Amino acid sequence: MAKNPPTGDGHRQGAVRRRSQVYNPKVERWIKRDSDTGQFIDQKQGSDPFKGVRKEKS
Repeated sequence: MAKNPPTGDGHRQGAVRRRSQVYNPKVERWIKRDSDTGQFIDQKQGSDPFKGVRKEKS
């Protein structure tokens, strides 16, 4: 019989709201932005994109 996953285990259901990400080819990193203000929030250290954050068309 299947089990429901435990609640409160720290994972998210669905995408992060009011956030987007864009790839910066100059530094070869993904940058996360606030969709409301357009302000840059975070920069990903690795070459993989952020999980659960939608991508902008560049």
